[in-house]
Amino acid sequence: MVYKREFAGELIGTFLMVLFGCGSVAVSVLFNSHQGLFQIGIIWGIGVSLAIYVTRHLSCAHLNPAVTLAMVTSRRMIKKKMPLYITAQFAGALLAGFVIYLLFSTAISNFESSNHIIRGSFESIRTAKMFGEYYNLPDSGLTVSMPLAMMAEAFGTFLLVLLIFSLTEGCNLGRPHDNLTPIFIGLSVASIICLLAPLTQAGLNPARDLGPRLVALLFGWGQAAFPDNTGGFFLVYILSPIIGGQAGGLLFTKVLEPLMKTPKEVCCCNHEMEEGENE
Repeated sequence: MVYKREFAGELIGTFLMVLFGCGSVAVSVLFNSHQGLFQIGIIWGIGVSLAIYVTRHLSCAHLNPAVTLAMVTSRRMIKKKMPLYITAQFAGALLAGFVIYLLFSTAISNFESSNHIIRGSFESIRTAKMFGEYYNLPDSGLTVSMPLAMMAEAFGTFLLVLLIFSLTEGCNLGRPHDNLTPIFIGLSVASIICLLAPLTQAGLNPARDLGPRLVALLFGWGQAAFPDNTGGFFLVYILSPIIGGQAGGLLFTKVLEPLMKTPKEVCCCNHEMEEGENE
């Protein structure tokens, strides 16, 4: 029963996060509803926060295989739960991709027709990007190399995991109250998106990328869903977030957490706070 609850939590949470996040990209592409990266980033952040609030009583609300793997390697989660969590995350992202396509399939067809886009061609990445991420977009005017894209995704996920650990671990006296933590995690996601999305669309999550991307593949985008024949999309959007997440988890557990637990440091912080209050 416990595992069923945790599976449901990760599935529902990932579904909500991807639904709101990818949905914001979809309405931006199809209806020009959002102006600028900040609006899309904030919607992604709100989606993350809401998903955590809804499901953290069911599971730990990882919602991301890179986060789950970092939790396992840092011994914050038992290894035998890992397949359950990751399967639920991919299933939730895949389901969200299906729902987004069903909601906007007519609008997508109309957009393709009015813009003379043939689904499956390279130009159809303009609509496929509603599902999966791309580090080279046909209308961006920017060429991003695979090594740079890998570095951006790894660095973004490194920051995400480092912030999640910092915002949730009890040894950090500066962490927000538990009731506010999901908001700060959502703001962390939004901030990273605003920083890195011009390079890679800021995937930061293997489930969020692969699940909806498979939906695009199934509904006719074909090669446009996976246009990189050298395996770049696996390296950039699946492997790199995992590596970055591991690095973020290791930095916190091996360096920052021991420093936070040092009594001298805690006393020093408290002393400085008392001096500030007296002033």
